[in-house]
Amino acid sequence: MIRTLPRLLAPVSLVLCLAAAPAAAEPPAELEARVDALLDTFGAPGASVAIVENGEVTFAKGFGVTDLDNPVQVTADTNFAIGSVTKAFTAAGLAILVDDGKIAWDDPVIDHMPEFRMADAWITREMTVRDLLVHRSGLGLGAGDLLFVPRSSLTRADVVERLGNIPIKNDFRGSYAYDNILYMVAGRLIERVSGQSWEQFTTERILRPAGMTRATVQNDQRGDERLIADPHARIDGPIRGLGTMERLDDSLVVAQVAAPAGGIAASANDMARWIEAQLAHGDLPDTGPEDRRLFSEEQGREMWKPAVLMPAPGFPAPLDQTAPLFNTYALGWNVRDYHGTRVIMHGGGVYGSITRLILLPEQDVGIFLATNSEEAGLLTGLQFELIDHYLGIEGNDWPAAFGKFIDDYFGNAAKALAAPEAKPADVGPSRPLSAYAGRYNDPWFGTISITERNGALKVDYPHWQGVTATLEHWQYDTFVTRYSEEGFEPAYVTFQLDADGAVDRITMKAVSPVADFSWDYRDLLFTPVAEAGGQ
Repeated sequence: MIRTLPRLLAPVSLVLCLAAAPAAAEPPAELEARVDALLDTFGAPGASVAIVENGEVTFAKGFGVTDLDNPVQVTADTNFAIGSVTKAFTAAGLAILVDDGKIAWDDPVIDHMPEFRMADAWITREMTVRDLLVHRSGLGLGAGDLLFVPRSSLTRADVVERLGNIPIKNDFRGSYAYDNILYMVAGRLIERVSGQSWEQFTTERILRPAGMTRATVQNDQRGDERLIADPHARIDGPIRGLGTMERLDDSLVVAQVAAPAGGIAASANDMARWIEAQLAHGDLPDTGPEDRRLFSEEQGREMWKPAVLMPAPGFPAPLDQTAPLFNTYALGWNVRDYHGTRVIMHGGGVYGSITRLILLPEQDVGIFLATNSEEAGLLTGLQFELIDHYLGIEGNDWPAAFGKFIDDYFGNAAKALAAPEAKPADVGPSRPLSAYAGRYNDPWFGTISITERNGALKVDYPHWQGVTATLEHWQYDTFVTRYSEEGFEPAYVTFQLDADGAVDRITMKAVSPVADFSWDYRDLLFTPVAEAGGQ
């Protein structure tokens, strides 16, 4: 849920198009009108945009409103949840500790965190600080995200302890599979080495020195007077991403335990400061007699060095023109090409907000884009439109193209769910509801409690505070979760019975075929807890 979310609704038409301009020019003269038009087209509440060129902030502005229910104008100082764009800040924290001589990128993690364990002893011994950041650990896509999605009462120490129970699904250093949990471990490593919490270290060693005066790492302290763009999404349609745009509960932006993977909130003005530092390889504006740096130039280049190959996206025409020839992941950054130009970027997505940060080092240009909705067609289209502007590429209407692609994607998924063959069989359940009640444990997720209450099955979860689900019968011995709070991805819950008719195990999978990977229900395998045991 912390990587960019594919929760999108396409536009019907676009009001205004940007004219391409020569490279290293200036922001498009009609950029403000363009963003306003896109918000109207996509039905998005607000947006934040910052552009840095040649070491100078040439554009920083907010658009729209922070909250559809209680509209407040977005400004350049309005904080937006930046999601996984946070990962580069956690990588920078480690880079600072490398500069301080306290760690090295290729140190084994267990040298600094003896309690660190993966499910494989050899991987545990070989895992380095660098490996924590580049998604080649052997874990599956989004492994462990349910420890903090949709919320969590766990600590980072708890997460490190449970990591050793998450199954290894791929070859160590053999392939790319995006995860958030190892960035949580990286945050814990910063705490162990620095003696400060990740929140304190990030604020005191990165945000404030960089001049990011309003940015925050705390979910309940998102700037002065809680000036934060509230999350919005479409959740009342057949699948998430279709329906009416509405404000969401901002307590679910991201669990604090997962903050090193995606917990920073920042404004256009603050993210412009971050872009300046990145393009200057850690150098900060000269405001005194001494040269000030966030991190050394050596570490700045190290964080941009590709470490693992990523699969290139397979888009239909005309979107295939945006697909890179090479696609790699570095230390908190995606490094790829676009029309022969190196692009260093990262996307972010949390509950109700998405973000992009794009650096064009050879053009000395950086772009920050955010919206307090899940309209990725808007953001991805605007991203490529602005890159085209700085590269002098003309003739593409990327918001329209990405909007149509996403509209088709979710529309086809909704049709599949409504197809006659998708309807459940009128069979089951095979046992009385009381036979399904009990306590069931998954080695890494913990123990759920299923009880029969007023003729229905209810599920209580171990670390999702206040979240319960009613199990609505679907077919055979499969039920569907109906959560007590809106916006959660429903899941099929299948009880597998033994020869005596007792529950032997429980498996789950998301109902929506396009659910975000963070709802990794498929990784769960619950078995009954003995009456005298369990955790």
